Formats: sequence, C-alpha cells, structure tokens
Amino acid sequence: MSKTGKKLNEAASKIDRTKVYPLATALDVVKQTAFAKFDETVDVAVRLGVDPRHADQMVRGAVVLPNGLGKTVRVLVFAKGEKEKEALDAGADFVGAEDLVAKIQEGWFEFDTAIATPDMMGVVGKIGKILGPRGLMPNPKVGTVTFEVGRAVKESKAGKVEFRVEKAGIVHAPVGKVSFDAEKLKGNVLALVEALVKAKPSAAKGIYLKKISVSSTMGPGVNLDISDVTSQL
Repeated sequence: MSKTGKKLNEAASKIDRTKVYPLATALDVVKQTAFAKFDETVDVAVRLGVDPRHADQMVRGAVVLPNGLGKTVRVLVFAKGEKEKEALDAGADFVGAEDLVAKIQEGWFEFDTAIATPDMMGVVGKIGKILGPRGLMPNPKVGTVTFEVGRAVKESKAGKVEFRVEKAGIVHAPVGKVSFDAEKLKGNVLALVEALVKAKPSAAKGIYLKKISVSSTMGPGVNLDISDVTSQL
C-alpha cells in the first residue's frame, strides 16, 4: 500500500462512519485529519432529493462565500467600451472580445472564471463547445452574463462559488482552505447550504437535503448532522 494510502487509512480510523457530526465538530475533525503537505481545500458534498434528468428539478446557482476561498481567482471578462473599463477598474485580470476568443481557440485557459456582457454572447458563443465542458461558459443563471460587470468581477474575486447538481443528484463545492479557522469555514458552509435551500425546485418532493459531508482534498469525508446545519441557517 502506498504511503498516501496509509495516511488516509489512519485519518479515516479517527472518524466514526456510522454517526453524523455537528457542523463545528465535523470541521475540527477535517482540520485534524488533513495530512497533505499543501494547504488542502475543504470541500462539501450535498446529496439532494432531486432527479436532474428532469429540467424542472435542476439545481444551479452561485453564492458569494462570506469568508472567501483562500485563493486568487483569475477573472476574464468579454466586454467592450465603457464596460471594458468598468471591468478593469473592478480588478479583472483579462478583458477583451474577439482577441480573447482567438486565444482560447488556440488553447489558452489561464483564467478561473469568465464573465460577459449580454451583447458579447454572440461572440462568446463561438467557443461555447470549448468553455462549456470546462465549466467556464458565462451563464445568466449564475450572474456571469450581465451588464453589471464591475459587481460580477468583485464577487468572483471575493469568493463566488458556482454550483450545479450532477447526474447522481450531488452538488460538490469548495468552501475554503484547511488553514482557515473553523468559524470561517462554518460561515462558508452555512452560506452554501442556504443557497442550495433557496434554489430548491418547486418540483422536488420529499426530503431535499438527504446527506451532507465535508472533507479536505486528500482526507476522508465526515457526515454532517443535517438538523444541526439547518438550525443555524
């Protein structure tokens, strides 16, 4: 067995998989069981009571985490004229139009999120099949197609997280770094869960939040007590 495998098994041995943990306790466990030499990301996985195969049960949206993600987010904006200046003033890393489309067509992807003004979507559509599979295509549902580019850039820089339910009914999202103190991680987890609750489709029936777990990048998952989480929203 590999060295990493032994460390993961050792970390997993400290968690009782048959029980659920209050949020504060779970975050402490995640921090204690993180073993990588780098500052691991803390991730949340939420199993929802929806069937994404039906359009009216799709869950998608975005949330600005109150305590950020602990990383530098490179923002690209497709805009012209005054909106180009607005984006630059707000801190966008790259702003342009057809020139950026050409670079991306050549294989350039040195950015983490893309924003576009509505009038630029005809141009951006040319690379939809390139950006889409990478989760980089601007979308009005998550606020990345907007004329308010200044606000969109600042939100992305501050730690805006987009979420979308997968085929299995699970949403995965980062909520910070292991180096964050537990209170900051707690605030981010609650913000994410609250956003998911607000995004609940009217067609969803029965239990909506079925399971929530939290883990570090390399560490084992810790199951949360859902009632404890929702009581704090």
